[in-house]
Amino acid sequence: MVPLSFYFRDGRVKVELGIGKGRTRADKRQSIAERDAKREVEREIGRRNKYG
Repeated sequence: MVPLSFYFRDGRVKVELGIGKGRTRADKRQSIAERDAKREVEREIGRRNKYG
């Protein structure tokens, strides 16, 4: 559950909640692969800037 908004009404606080759905295994694998690829690109850019 994720709080989406808070507001006050008649001296009370009301919270609007949303229910989140977790990632599937395929989604997790894809995001890990994207993160690793981005990390490799950043690492290579750093190497080129440092030595070149």
